[in-house]
Amino acid sequence: MSNDGVNKGRRTLLIAVTAGMGAGAAVGVAVPFVKSWNPSEKAKAAGAPAKADVSKIEVGQMVVVEWRGKPVYLVKRSEETIGNLEGLAERLKDPSNGNKGQQPEYADNLYRSRKAELLVLEGVCTHLGCAPKYIPEVKPEPFDANWKGGFFCPCHGSRFDLAGRVFSGSPAAANLVVPPYGYLDDNTIIIGEDGASA
Repeated sequence: MSNDGVNKGRRTLLIAVTAGMGAGAAVGVAVPFVKSWNPSEKAKAAGAPAKADVSKIEVGQMVVVEWRGKPVYLVKRSEETIGNLEGLAERLKDPSNGNKGQQPEYADNLYRSRKAELLVLEGVCTHLGCAPKYIPEVKPEPFDANWKGGFFCPCHGSRFDLAGRVFSGSPAAANLVVPPYGYLDDNTIIIGEDGASA
């Protein structure tokens, strides 16, 4: 003991123990906080690529796959449908895909797809986000007397052809979005990654 009655050894021990406990508490509080910066499993799954077997899609059929919480339309187009795309340019707002943010480079073509027979589109209207209906029949419709098949948004009447290009006179200002996608093999596509081969 020192002259003034203070035990310096005990004081040093108490300071060390208190500092150690404070540091442990700080780590205990910080770990969950830092972990909260990482995305949750649900968030990881929502952004994960989606695989789809396209081998069983019949000509003229549409299949819906979910990717990032959005519907993605997969449509197997017929030769007639593919041929009808060429004659629609004068009726469209953006026939040449001027808004490059709406599709990857490999879909910057008349078909807006890697392969002419398979269309891959986000099923979200570019006007206010409704889900356009698939109406593939080539016949007069109440909303278009010269309908060649495509998508019609029931919310506000936007019309899109079977390449997802928006018709003039529609409230939607832009074509439907082509998500990134690629072929893993002849029968399987992956939506959300465009590094796979064409």
